[in-house]
Amino acid sequence: RLANVVTPLWRLPYQEQLQVKYESQRKVLQALASRLEELGIDAQKPGGLCCPLQSVVPSPVINGYRNKSTFSVNRGPDGNPKTVGLYVGTARERNIVCVKANHMENIPPKHKQVAQCYEEFIRCSPLEPCILFHEGGHWRELVVRTTSRGHTMAIVTFHPQELGQEALATQKALLKEFFTCGPGTVCALTSLYFQESTMTRCSHEQSPFQLLHGEPHIFEEVLGLKFRISPDAFFQVNTGGAEILYRAVGELSQAGGDTVLLDICCGTGTIGLSLAHRVSKIIGVEVVEKAIEDARWNAAFNGISNCEFHSGKAEAVLPQLLSSWEDARPLVAVVNPSRAGLHHRVVRAIRNCTSIRRLLYISCKPEGEAMRNFLELCCPPDRGKKLAGEPFAPTLAIPFDMFPHTVHCELVLLFTR
Repeated sequence: RLANVVTPLWRLPYQEQLQVKYESQRKVLQALASRLEELGIDAQKPGGLCCPLQSVVPSPVINGYRNKSTFSVNRGPDGNPKTVGLYVGTARERNIVCVKANHMENIPPKHKQVAQCYEEFIRCSPLEPCILFHEGGHWRELVVRTTSRGHTMAIVTFHPQELGQEALATQKALLKEFFTCGPGTVCALTSLYFQESTMTRCSHEQSPFQLLHGEPHIFEEVLGLKFRISPDAFFQVNTGGAEILYRAVGELSQAGGDTVLLDICCGTGTIGLSLAHRVSKIIGVEVVEKAIEDARWNAAFNGISNCEFHSGKAEAVLPQLLSSWEDARPLVAVVNPSRAGLHHRVVRAIRNCTSIRRLLYISCKPEGEAMRNFLELCCPPDRGKKLAGEPFAPTLAIPFDMFPHTVHCELVLLFTR
């Protein structure tokens, strides 16, 4: 049942999965075309789409491709509250159960092994799991990150409740002992992190990731470059798919030796750094401070000197950066936001910067908030919304299957003006 919820396409032959995704992307582009028509823009192209749609680029790896998995702790189908797995059900219907990920096609065996060991550990612990914060309990999520170099990072989230420093130190020591000397040694962890968290999600700044064992970072290679990954840094979950995506972004950007590439929501700098050899300069912007530290390290380690990275919210950094833009070099923007899309101030800054003629929008959920962004980029000038610059037009769409067996895919939309 879990596989049907999380990876609903897993029973379909892979070619059919790609066809399902193509259809869903076609609907997105049809919806965008009709929304633009409502704004008085002649956007209908053949098939009712707003621009040509290429076929879905397949993932090079179809099973076990995820390099990051998040496991929850909750009641299992047998009622055991110390079950480590993925949720099935909804809070509204109060039928949530936590099911082990053993049969999930997209999760690699290593992640399942670490989850199994964590479950074994918490079942032996006298401390209760934390299922609802106000009801007490301590053991919470487990995040597992792996790389093609064979590195494994585990991050355990723990609710401290009323525990003092001494009691916390004991729990950390027991967890470390389990994974370094006990049954958990089979996982051969490169890094074991512990985070005391009183909220659903905490950043490193709100509650530091504490390294209990091993190396502070794990390392991945993408397009011949070496990347350092911190516990909470964003990295595409499908490394092989990411390589294909970044190559395509390089082609679509048409960036040449005099281009400045603006990498917005740049994470650890992967897109910008992989294209740095083609352009005169890379400017990256990212809200997660640790990711920016990684990006700067990645640039230095790979001997790339034509990059600058800015830490902060894009809506604070970008308007400042672009409002005073005097550089005569062509400016190409690449944006890769979370599902929440771009803040309207970011869209406004891009739209009002006349130097940006090409924009690549990479969206993992184009039918969601990203649609609002597409309309803001393409609508006629609007004084009320302070969208003064010439509108962009959708020019080409290419979907990339980064998430086989699920209904999701990554859509790259090229906007030009």
